Formats: sequence, C-alpha cells, structure tokens
Amino acid sequence: MTLLTAAATAERVRSGRLTAVDATRQALARIGDDAVHGWRVLRPEQALAEAAAVDTRPDRYSLPLAGVPIAIKDNVAVSGHRMLDGVSEACGAGLPVEQADHPVVKRLRAAGAVVVGLTRVPELCLWAMTDDAREIVGNPHRPGRTAGGSSGGSAAVVAAGHVALAHGNDGLGSLRGPAACTGIVAIKPGRGVVPAQLGPTNWFGMSENGPMTRTVEDAALGLSVLAERPELATIGDGAGLRVGLGLNRPTALTFTSRAITRAVRGAADRLAERGHAVRDVKVPYPASPLPLLARWAEAAATDADDIVARGANPALLQARTRRHAALGRAVARRGLVRPADAARLESTLERFFAAEGVDVLVTPALARRPAPARPYAELPWAASAIPSLAYAPFPPLWNLVGWPAMTVPFLGEGVQLVARPGGEADLLALAAKIEV
Repeated sequence: MTLLTAAATAERVRSGRLTAVDATRQALARIGDDAVHGWRVLRPEQALAEAAAVDTRPDRYSLPLAGVPIAIKDNVAVSGHRMLDGVSEACGAGLPVEQADHPVVKRLRAAGAVVVGLTRVPELCLWAMTDDAREIVGNPHRPGRTAGGSSGGSAAVVAAGHVALAHGNDGLGSLRGPAACTGIVAIKPGRGVVPAQLGPTNWFGMSENGPMTRTVEDAALGLSVLAERPELATIGDGAGLRVGLGLNRPTALTFTSRAITRAVRGAADRLAERGHAVRDVKVPYPASPLPLLARWAEAAATDADDIVARGANPALLQARTRRHAALGRAVARRGLVRPADAARLESTLERFFAAEGVDVLVTPALARRPAPARPYAELPWAASAIPSLAYAPFPPLWNLVGWPAMTVPFLGEGVQLVARPGGEADLLALAAKIEV
C-alpha cells in the first residue's frame, strides 16, 4: 500500500478525499507484523477511535496534520500508557500509567495527528544502537546494521514506510544519527524552539524533540507543529546563504569512509550548483571530549535515579546501564559537568562562523557505516559504549551548544547541516536543495 507523505495525507483529509480513519487503517496494514521490530506498542483500536474523532472535528479543514498517522518515541508521556524508556516490562511494571500527554504529543494531536503507537528505544536512551529485552530493531536501508539510537525505533518505522512522520529526540545525535543510518530526514531544533522536558535535566540542556520523516517538506511541517510556528512549514529558497564544508575529523580516532566523504562533498557541490557560495573550512572541534562524556555519563545517573523513583526496579536495569550510571555518579561527585565549558565552546563556534563568513555548515553525520545489529542489551558495557562513540562522532558538539542541526540523505549517506541559533528555516531551505 503506497505511503503518502504527511503533507499529502493531511491535504487529502482536509479536502475530504481521504478520511483519517482510512489513513490510519492503511498505516496499520503497512505495519503488518512489524518486520523491523520498531514498535514497542501498537494501539490500533485507540488509533482508529482517535482518527474517527479527527474526522468529526469542526476544524478538520484547517488542521496541519489532519489524519496523519504518527509514531511517538517511548521516552515521552502518552496518556494511557506506561513510558518505559527502554526498560523491560518486568523492570517497568511499577511505573505509572501516564495520565497526560507530553507537550509535544499534545501539539501533534491538536494538529490532527493520530498516534498509532510507541517506538522502541535502548534502555534510558543511552546508546547509539536500538535493541531492548525483546527485539533488535532492524534497518530497512542497511539490513544487518543498526537503525541507530536512541531514536532507532522511530527511524526504522519511517524508513520501512509504516508512517511518514515520527517523533524522536536528540541528546547526542539521537535524531540525526538514526536518520543517517536509515536514509531518512531528521531535524534537531535549537534549544528552546520545541518543549524538551526529557528527564530531570534534559541531559544538561543537550536534548531536544524533533521530527523524523522521509522528505524535507514533511520535516518542515512536523517542526512547524512541534514548535507552534506555522511559518516553518513553508520552505524558503535560502538565497544568499553561505556554506562551509567541514570534512575535518572531530577526534584523532575518527576516520571517515570514502563513500561518506564523497556524498558530503557531492551535497556541497549541489548547493554550489544552485548558486550558493561554498568554501572548505576547518571546524574547531574541542580538543577534549570531557564536556560531552561527562554529560552523557551523569545524565545516565540522573535518569536512572528518576525512573527508579517513579517505580522501576533498579535490580532489573541492564548491567550496561548500571555501569554507565555508576560512572555518572563518579562524574557528579567530581563536578565535571561545568556550564562554563559549553559557554566557551559556543563562543569559539560563534567566532568561527563569523570569521569564515558562513551561515550553514555541512559535515558528515556518520564517520562510517552503522554498527552491526546485535543484542547489545545482553553484552558488556564496552560493547555498547565504544560503537556509540565511534561511528557517529559528528553530531554531539551541536547538542552541547544547543544549535540547530539536521540530517538529509544524499547518495545513500547522511549529510549534516548546522546553523547558528534561529537557523532552522535556513537548514530546511538548503536540505530541500540537497534532497533528490
């Protein structure tokens, strides 16, 4: 059954050529037995009832996401369901059934979207590979390889054509990495553009909610709803935007594959062909990874303590999670998460953009092909930590400083675009020119 874009589905439902109920039935038929194992929860009866309610809404004719079936990542509250955040059913048996939707879910539903189900995440969304106690999430774009993490479930169901729009979030690249792994589009908005409310600290200000889609048009539409900024749905032409091509390595241990380098350079060439000034630049990546690693570890500790306080069984957390949380508590005792580190990096990057005269930076999203799809939940901590750091080293810096960034596929690889705060519309404009 052919998958329409989210924009096309909404237009047909608004015009009366398609009902929300039929759009939802078609999505459920495409999902079938969920061969990619991207869904933790499917809610067909509730989704069809919600779709019927959309069909009777008096404002249906103006809803931006009228009748669009969507997926929600299982680390935000969806009323009527437990938010497991990747823990096993047994570990999360004591967690409460959520009584209210997270703000982003409220916005999506208010816009007419229909929540078909909740997608899988790695435990506490800590890792760049997605598997849980029951399933390994597959990758339709690269069979045998991970769909990425932690929004791997959402990426997989979009890439598989189950739905055209999924919610995800990004604390160290968890939208952009999975999008690059699976050949789809995702945008991480800048800090404060979309409500975060992701755990006790939002990963110390690094985490943001955003859309995952198959087209840039749908990414713009999804972001416009999540941000409550309708103007973002209209993609501009980006005339005059200056582009910096940054292919230098984020770390001494990063070695970017030739295929990825070729694709990223090809995307920059396409922008040059469309009239943009493009120049090679050297991104001033931080010499020390400590500011990022400290936040990743301490976020594990705060999120583990939070989910246990809400009713999860600490003894049933995965061994790798307990190890990572223990590292985080050591980080907290030493006071290694320092706001001044992020502020200094942001000042450096502001000077870099100004000195180089660029508006948008183009880099790889991944350094090499995604890690193999394996049951990482059953393996030692290092088996998850090392690949999480190794194959997707380009996105995390932009979480630390809170700048908008997105991934768009080109020649089968993920191309990352980065702008200064407030530059979401610029990213979408250039991504639309790269998109094939």
